[in-house]
Amino acid sequence: MVAVTCRSHHWLPERNCLRIDYSTPMNETKNSIRQRTTVWAAKYWQSFSFVGLVFATLFFSASVTPSLLPRHFVVQGLLSGFALAVGYGLGIFSVWLWQFLELPKPGERLERISKRISAIGAAVVFFGFLRQMTFWQNSIRILMEMEPLESADPYRTAAIALTFGALLIAAIRRLISVGAYFSSQLNRFLPQRISYVASTILVALLSVLVVNGVLAKSLLSSADKFFARVDEFIDEGVEQPTITTASGSSDSLIPWDSIGRRGKNFIAAGPTREQIADFCGDYTLQPLRIYVGLRSRPTPELRAQLALEELKRVGGFDRSVLVVATPTGTGWLDPGAVDPLEYLHRGDTAIVSMQYSYLPSWLTITVDPNRSREAAKLLFDEIYGYWKTLPKDGRPRLYLQGLSLGALGSEVSADLFTIFEDPIHGAVWSGPPFPSSQWANITRGRNDGSPEWLPEFRDGAMVRFTGQDGSSLKTGKNWGPMRSVYIEYASDPMVFFSPDLMFQKPEWLIGKRGPDVSPHLEWYPIITCLQIAFDLPMATSVPSGYGHNYAPANYIDAWIAVTSPTSWPDDDTQRLKALFASKPGETFNIAPWAHPSP
Repeated sequence: MVAVTCRSHHWLPERNCLRIDYSTPMNETKNSIRQRTTVWAAKYWQSFSFVGLVFATLFFSASVTPSLLPRHFVVQGLLSGFALAVGYGLGIFSVWLWQFLELPKPGERLERISKRISAIGAAVVFFGFLRQMTFWQNSIRILMEMEPLESADPYRTAAIALTFGALLIAAIRRLISVGAYFSSQLNRFLPQRISYVASTILVALLSVLVVNGVLAKSLLSSADKFFARVDEFIDEGVEQPTITTASGSSDSLIPWDSIGRRGKNFIAAGPTREQIADFCGDYTLQPLRIYVGLRSRPTPELRAQLALEELKRVGGFDRSVLVVATPTGTGWLDPGAVDPLEYLHRGDTAIVSMQYSYLPSWLTITVDPNRSREAAKLLFDEIYGYWKTLPKDGRPRLYLQGLSLGALGSEVSADLFTIFEDPIHGAVWSGPPFPSSQWANITRGRNDGSPEWLPEFRDGAMVRFTGQDGSSLKTGKNWGPMRSVYIEYASDPMVFFSPDLMFQKPEWLIGKRGPDVSPHLEWYPIITCLQIAFDLPMATSVPSGYGHNYAPANYIDAWIAVTSPTSWPDDDTQRLKALFASKPGETFNIAPWAHPSP
């Protein structure tokens, strides 16, 4: 409380009031508050570790170098702020480790000189890297046929990074103070070094338990409920189909309201028999599409059984091509992946799919990737179990298809021991995410000399890979009876992220690089892992044909290689690619802030 005494007073007749002058002017009070704030700020700044600040500066600088995708300055700022905080934490840890090991301290003069040199060096790196930001961002944008930026907003990036990083560092400092408190309590009956280690482990375990056990579950539950409501109520004006063979029609076993918006779009937006006939110019059929939503039945087992019954109802096993497609996390099936197949086979196709989640793929894959695997296997087992009972000369050829999280589930749905006696005919998988076990094993076992981003596997008779130019499909070698194609782009973070990036340079940065990877992308321990991790939510924010946004032209090449459509000339392939290139593409799972600046 500020003491205030009366200095003088006199009557003001024109205002009919008494004016009182005080001995402590308001300016003196403001100056006192300002002085206390200045002193507090100075003490708080002096409490920071010099080594930690140097580490933070270097980590920030490395984080603005190129990654796989171009970034908006807001996203870059958040990434750089996170990197800055990680760097500060590592600096603190290095000082603690030095002291814990009781290593000798440098002399006062040497310490003073080293601090000056370190500060100057860190400042030069900081401003030098900021200056290069626009050049580095444009080195990616040009490869992806995007307009170059006039400026990547380096100083706004730095402001966001410093703010976000300061908040994270404050949280780290709070954790350290908690650890120090535990250490002081344990030090009453334990040696000092043991109490340090024990308190550090205790705080780390508590943090992990809180984040994973409380925060993550709470956020996941909230996200699941949110996307479930979006799936239920936002149907984008899709009308219930009237054709009897369509899922969700009045004759269907699947209630229309139970399908969800992604499934409704899949059913209603596919090519019609008339559209296919206009392109092909001869006899065509109406393609069959079967889709079971999460609300169609209460359990995955019942949903898989419903899909089989619906497939039998509409005559799906009488078609020449049958595809078991696993959708992405939101239940989306890429039109660029499935529509071309129906043109290639003149509508003589059936595609069956089943929803297993409401969440975006990048979120589902980090918290519960088994959803895709379990759903894909249940659906495949139901379809395959009935399909293998049919006469071999009277049943459709059976294929698998999946994009992103759908590829992760689809590739393991057909267990080799299950299908060994009666093999399926092949698969087309695109953007296989980094936890994909089969994809990873094949990539590791690739032929010597083939790059990780476009592998060649053995003689190419069973599995082939393709990127933007489809080069690996044109090997000239004979296909076997079961053909599988992986479509992947070298700039796809969903494919090439790995926790190993923390401390190991990836093979896709050794030797020849992919055509859409910046020549200025360098590997930095920890930093590159953070960069690619921040690319994951933005994986489809780039033009079609790059990142995780797969182009119809690549699907067309893959489906032709896998299914060998009859009487399909090369001229029609080019016409079909031109047809889909003229259609506006639909991307998925894009955060609203993830679009790079135009």
